[in-house]
Amino acid sequence: MASQVSLEPNQKVNLKAARRKERLKNLKKNKLIYLMIAPGILYFLVYKYLPMYGLIIAFQDYKPYLGISGSPWVGFAHFERLFQDPDFWMIFKNTIVLFILQLVIAFPIPIILALMLNELRHQFFKKSIQTLIYIPHFMSWVVIVSISYVMLTLDGGIINSLLRAMGFGPINFLLSEEWFRPMYILQIIWRESGWGTIIFLAAIAGVDPQLYEAAKIDGASRLRQVWHITLPSIRSVIIILLILKIGDVLELGFEHVYLLLNSSNRAVAEIFDTYVFTAGLQQGQFSYSTAVGFFKGIVGLILVIGANKLAKKYGEEGVY
Repeated sequence: MASQVSLEPNQKVNLKAARRKERLKNLKKNKLIYLMIAPGILYFLVYKYLPMYGLIIAFQDYKPYLGISGSPWVGFAHFERLFQDPDFWMIFKNTIVLFILQLVIAFPIPIILALMLNELRHQFFKKSIQTLIYIPHFMSWVVIVSISYVMLTLDGGIINSLLRAMGFGPINFLLSEEWFRPMYILQIIWRESGWGTIIFLAAIAGVDPQLYEAAKIDGASRLRQVWHITLPSIRSVIIILLILKIGDVLELGFEHVYLLLNSSNRAVAEIFDTYVFTAGLQQGQFSYSTAVGFFKGIVGLILVIGANKLAKKYGEEGVY
């Protein structure tokens, strides 16, 4: 027994050495793969993880001339100010409403487009349609909003010109609270739906063709094949993308909303992203804007974890 006890530390050392040797062997064997993913790892390290050090100023009264180490601590004062701000619930409501509209209307569009494109048998026509719906993704939001402005403006806009020609009065789309949300969602669908089909088309391409052949023998129509074979086969991909989408519940994107935002539609258009820009950069409230961003991140993290657990509870793979 004494000899066995005396050998245990040596066994642990030998085990650690064997594991280290195995890792080095694996690293040398797959060095090209690790080299390929190195830029991605470096990107996330530099732009995603290292900046998290700056979250400290959310708990400080940060002064640029004092730096992070010299600025006084204020604890949760900025978070208390955020929740007591009269505009908080307006901004929270606007952000949630726009997110729900994205989730309910914009999220299913790429799935529907992918299913429709998959049913096309003429390859030239299929590739042409794919190219046309991909193009808007490569245009910036400045271009998208500018095109919308030209089409919707009261002064010579195509839409209002058509309304006048049909005997209707003009509509001030750009300054209207009622039209902000439909305009926002339609622009997202126009720009992102085509690009979003790539993942779903790739998932559909992995479906076993023998399943379709068996369904045809059983007399299933094309619609039945889509409903009973294609959709169940890509369900895991849909669930994963849905979970990731839920994590962006308070992260709607600054540029798009900021370009549409004005004093007339602020009551329905102001969201956390534009609020952080106004408070942080324009007014110089760095600690307060960091606290708002920290709050957004915590909410997103909680929702991702919750959605992932819910998906696993019902038998899906989840994100992790």
